[in-house]
Parts: sequence; structure tokens; C-alpha cells
Amino acid sequence: MEELFKKIVNPNNPKILAVGKNYVKHVQEMGGEEPPKEPVIFQKPFTSIFLVDKPQVLKLPQLGHEIHHEIELGFMISKQGKNIKKEDWLDYVGGYFLALDLTDRELQAHFKKQGFPWDLSKGQDLFFPISNLIGKEKIEDPYNLTLELRINDKIVQQDKTSSMYYKIADLICYISQFMTLNPGDLVLTGTPHGVGPLKQNDQLNGLLKQDDTILARIDLQIQ
Repeated sequence: MEELFKKIVNPNNPKILAVGKNYVKHVQEMGGEEPPKEPVIFQKPFTSIFLVDKPQVLKLPQLGHEIHHEIELGFMISKQGKNIKKEDWLDYVGGYFLALDLTDRELQAHFKKQGFPWDLSKGQDLFFPISNLIGKEKIEDPYNLTLELRINDKIVQQDKTSSMYYKIADLICYISQFMTLNPGDLVLTGTPHGVGPLKQNDQLNGLLKQDDTILARIDLQIQ
């Protein structure tokens, strides 16, 4: 147990960070008017990761709550940094990925109403379906990508990453003022509009596209 403890209490261990309210139309569909004055940062646990490198089945929690889909572009930090300058952002990006930030919307609303943190609404098991890593050399411009999510062949979320309010440079600079970024840190950049509930037997197809090229995909059958 001592060896396990020493392994865990290591400030160089990676973390999963995410950004809320980073697409204007999503802010509006959630009842707001404009993105916040500073990025809204929260964390997801590693136990929520669900690598989807082939079609998979996703079992919803048995609580009976409404679980919402949020398709997102993510990136991985390549090296350690603190107080990183915006102009140096690309030096710290090791690659990109496609992900779903699944959200227990009922639980989130419950905690928000009380003014409490809503980690449990974001961090449940399987609430972070993620694609394989895309080398950054394969992406010409991370702000010229298309995020798309289809449910039962109907497009429910689709937008260009250029619609991102706080860009990747902004996020790396802002977060690193407070937290040291470590190699292997995963960062989600927010979801476009069109979020909504998942239902049993839904077929999800998430795509990250560069022009007509599919860079990554997430294919899930909901149970």
C-alpha cells in the first residue's frame, strides 16, 4: 500500500480538464446570452474514460436520469508547462481527439440549484467516450475542423471549431496560470449547440472532419 500511495501522490500525474460554455449558440440554448468573462473549467475523472476505437455498446446508468450528449474536440498536452504564453501554445499540444462529454443533466441541475459543484453529473463511469489520438501533424488548422454528431442517422450537433469562443491558446494560457500542465493531460474544448438526451437503442455516430476527410469517429449503440 505504501508503494501505491507514493505512486498516487505525484504532482506529475495527468488530469482531465474540460471547458463549459465555449460555443455561443450552446450558451444560448442553455439559457444564457454570451460566454462567461473567463473560461469555465471543470475536471472529469480517469474512471469516466471509455476508449471507442471500434463500434461499442454504451450502457446508460440505471438511475433513470436524463443523460445528454456533448460532442467535443479535445487535445493532449505534450510537455510540462506553467504560465504558458499564448504564442507558445502549439509547442504544448501533442495531438487531438474526438470525445463525448456525457452529462447527467438532472443531477447537474440539482447541484447547480444548490450552488454545489456538479462533478457527479460529469464524472460517472463511461461518461467520457474518446477516440484514438490524432497526431497534430495531421491537422492543418484546429479551427477549421467540423464536429458532427448523428443519432439514428439524423444530424443533431454540427459546427466548425472556428466557433469556439476561447481558443486553444487562450485555454492553455489561462489554465496554466493556476495549474501546472503535465504531459498526458487531456483537455476538452467545449461543445456546440444541439445537445440533448440519449435514449435506449439510439445509434450514435460522432465525426471529426477536416474538409471531406474523417480524422476520428465514435460509434456507439446505447443500451
